[in-house]
Amino acid sequence: MSAEFEGLTAVVTGAGSGIGLAVARALHSQGARVFGLDLEEGSMANVATWISCDVGDAARVKTAFEEIAKSTDTIDVLANNAGIGAIGTVEDATEDEWNRVLNINVAGIGRVSAAAMPFLRKSKSAAIVNTCSIAATAGLPKRAVYSASKGAVMSLTLAMAADSVKEKIRVNCVNPGTADTPWVARLLSQAKDPVAEREYLEARQPLGRLVSADEVANAILYLANPRQGSTTGTILAVDGGMHGLRLPK
Repeated sequence: MSAEFEGLTAVVTGAGSGIGLAVARALHSQGARVFGLDLEEGSMANVATWISCDVGDAARVKTAFEEIAKSTDTIDVLANNAGIGAIGTVEDATEDEWNRVLNINVAGIGRVSAAAMPFLRKSKSAAIVNTCSIAATAGLPKRAVYSASKGAVMSLTLAMAADSVKEKIRVNCVNPGTADTPWVARLLSQAKDPVAEREYLEARQPLGRLVSADEVANAILYLANPRQGSTTGTILAVDGGMHGLRLPK
C-alpha cells in the first residue's frame, strides 16, 4: 500500500468506532501518526494515540490539544468526524436536543478546528475535512434537528475554507449517505421494525445498499491528501448516488 501520508500528523475526532475509526486506520496504514479524540478508546488501539475528549466541552477540547502539544507542534490533517444523531420532527424535538446536537455537531467542529489552527499553520500541506451528511442537501423524514446541524456543517465548511485559504489551509467536507456503522445500527435498533427500516434505507440509495465506513474514509483521505493542493471549499457526496440520481422505479 502507498504511504501518501508518511511523516504527517493527523487528528481524528470520533475515532473510536465507525467512520472515525476507518479514517484513523486508513491514515495509519498510509504512514501518518494519528491522534484519536473520543470519549472512549474503542477499537483505535495500535492505530491511533487515544486522547479522551468531548468535543461538546470547550475545557476538554483545550485539555486534549494541550496533550497533543506534548508530542508535536504540527498537525497536517484534521478530520472532524465526531457527531451525534437525532430522530424526529420539529414537534418532537426538545430544547435539550436542539442544544446538544448543535453544540456537538456544529460548535464542536468550530472549537476543535480553532484549537488545531496554531498546529495547522505550521504544516506545509494543512487540510481539514469535516464529516457532513446527505441530510444537508436532501430533505429526510424525521431528521429535523440532525439535518439542521448538518446543513450548518456544510455552510461552516465553506466559511472556514474562505477564512483559511490565504494561509494555505484547505477545508472540505464529505456528505455520506446512510452508512453501515455502529451509530446507524443503534438508530435501527430504535425502530419498530429494524429489518424493514434497514431495507428502506438501503433502497433509498440508488446503489441499493448502505455506504461503507471505508468508502467514506477513502473520500476523506482523498480530500486531505497533500496532492490535492487546489481542492478547497468542496462538498464531496459519498451516498450511492442519492443526491444526484433520480432513477425510475
